Order: sequence, then C-alpha cells, then structure tokens
Amino acid sequence: MNTTLMAVIIGIIAFWIIIYALFGRREESEEGLSVDMFIAMWRTKRLLGFIDRIARVNRKLWKVYADVGIALGFMGMAYVFYALLKTAMQTVQHGGQGGGVQLVIPGLTIPLWYGLIGLAVVMVVHELSHGIVARAEKLPLKSVGLVLLAVIPGAFVEPDEEELEKAPLRKRLRVYGAGSLANIVTAFIAVLIINLAISPLLQPSGILVSGVLEDGPAYGVLQKGDVIIAMDGVQIQKMDQFIKFMNTTKPGQIVTLTVLRDGEEMNVNLKLGAHPDNPEKGYIGIYPAQNVTSKVGMDWLILPLFFAFYWIYVLNIGIGLMNLFPLVPLDGGRMLDDVFKRYLPEGIAKPVRYFTIGVGLFLLALNIIPAILNLAG
Repeated sequence: MNTTLMAVIIGIIAFWIIIYALFGRREESEEGLSVDMFIAMWRTKRLLGFIDRIARVNRKLWKVYADVGIALGFMGMAYVFYALLKTAMQTVQHGGQGGGVQLVIPGLTIPLWYGLIGLAVVMVVHELSHGIVARAEKLPLKSVGLVLLAVIPGAFVEPDEEELEKAPLRKRLRVYGAGSLANIVTAFIAVLIINLAISPLLQPSGILVSGVLEDGPAYGVLQKGDVIIAMDGVQIQKMDQFIKFMNTTKPGQIVTLTVLRDGEEMNVNLKLGAHPDNPEKGYIGIYPAQNVTSKVGMDWLILPLFFAFYWIYVLNIGIGLMNLFPLVPLDGGRMLDDVFKRYLPEGIAKPVRYFTIGVGLFLLALNIIPAILNLAG
C-alpha cells in the first residue's frame, strides 16, 4: 500500500480515537457536540431564525425554485445512472481498469486547502437550500450545525423527519431536490466569476508538470511542479504549442527542455520514449497542465482565487449530481423511493425499491473499487 496513504490513515484513526475518548461518552442532544467514531456533529438552534427570515422573503419564489429542483433531480438522476452504467461497463470490458467515480480526499486526490474550501461550500449551500425550502413549505427544523466526517468538513440542516414523512409528496420532493439545485447554481456562479472576472487577468505561461509517470522517460529528470517553457529552443506557452511540438517528435529523440523549477530556469536533456497509443510518436511520460500567471501581478492573490473558484465549481457540479444517484439515503434515492411509495402498490413498490438499491450498490462498487485500488497502489 502507498506509504503516504498508510500514514494518513493511521493519523486519521489516531485523531478519532483521541476525540472519541474525550467527547464520545456524551449523550446526543438537540444542541451541542456529539461524537461517534469518524463522525462529529455540533448542533445549534441559533441559526434557525436566520433560515426562517430568508424563507419568509418570498415563499412562492422559493416554491418555484424548488419545483425546478424537482425537475433537475429526476433529469440528473437519469444522467448519473446512465453515466455510472456506461463507465461500469467500460471497467468490466477493460478488466477492472478505470472507474467512473473520483474519490474526493483533500490532500490525496484533490488539493488540500482548495478541496476543503470547495467541500465546505458544497455542504453549506446544499443544506441551507434544504432548510430554506423546508421552512418555505412550513415544515419544522430541529437544528442546524457542523459535521466532520472522517476528514471532510460540512454543514447540515436537520428537519423533523416525522413531519416531513407526513407532508404531501410534492413538498417532500421540493425539499429533497433543493440541495442539488443549490450546488448546480453555485457551480454556475463560480464559472461566471472565473470567466468574467478572473480569467481575463490570466495569461498562459508554460506547461505545468502536474505528475510524472514512474515508468516514463521523464522519471528522475522532471519533477512535479516543474514548468516547461521551451523545447529545443522553441517557446512553449500554451498547451496546443506543446501538443504541436510533441506531434513532430520520434521515439529515441533527445529533446532539450527549458524548465522553471522553484523559480529558477534550467535546461535538461530528455530521451523520448514511444507513445503508448502511437509507437511512432515521442513520449515524455508526464501529466501536463496549462500553467498560468497574472497579467497584473499579485499572483499571490489572483491565482489562489482562480483555483478556489475552480474547485468550488468542480466539487459542486460533481457532488451535486452524484447526490441525485437513485440510492437511499442520497436525495435522488429518497425522491425515487417516495415516488414508488406514492404511485405503486406496496407489494410492487417494495421489491422495486430493493432491486433499485441492489443495482445502485453494484454500479457504485464497479466504479469505486478500481479508484480505491489505484489509490492504494
């Protein structure tokens, strides 16, 4: 197993053992801190008034908003099911390689701080939207709060489940669909900010080496974080320039790379290998990405804002859609489950629900297990 991953797992387990020893014996209440293994929840009623005030601004508008969430919920449900089915079939065809679900682990599979910021935004807007729509429908809330699930922070709104179960179907669907709708809207806003406010301030400035393949020609020559700015004296600023140059190379060719490493420019010679998909073309063996810098200076501010909004976009669109997968307890699963209960006889609804759960778990396993194995390897 990857030694870094192993160290992280041991650290997480040790942290939770200490937290559970200090706070785990407290009885769960509607307010305050409660801790179970790998889950810590802090509940409060103080923000319920804030949610009420937002919900009372225009109840009809929030209901229309939530109706859009219902439509999005069922369309997103179909899309996610199709996407996971397609990638699961590809995984089977390729002997277990691939996997359609990217694990979201800050510091391992996504950048630590940008990932934590993005996940916090995902949880806050998702749960706040649930709560506002619930109050617009005059459904009671028990509490709001913060949650730490293993290493992932988030927020939650806790409705009165008994009252929610008694509510008409359309009200329940509005509440369920509102969360993912908020994530999609947030992703759209993030894209607008990136395209209209931040991207005009950026300019391409070379090819970032975001990773080096261990069995590739660049292993031991290039490092993660290097920026390629020229190849054989040809200036390389944009990704299409890099691709165009590489299309002219041959296996065995020695290329002189001009690289920025920790702010210092250096030249390195690299013997190209054969491209896995085209043996007649040269191959470096890196994960290339477009490097950018600010046109107006202040890289210390502009670039972090760009990456923060980028990950807010990626995580809101990805998790928002994934939450619509038709599997309880995800919102998509609850929506579909309630529709089955409402429109199908109990003798039919029950086996259909179990069949849906079984298919859903099978598809998730086919998509997630390869990702876990790749991470562990």
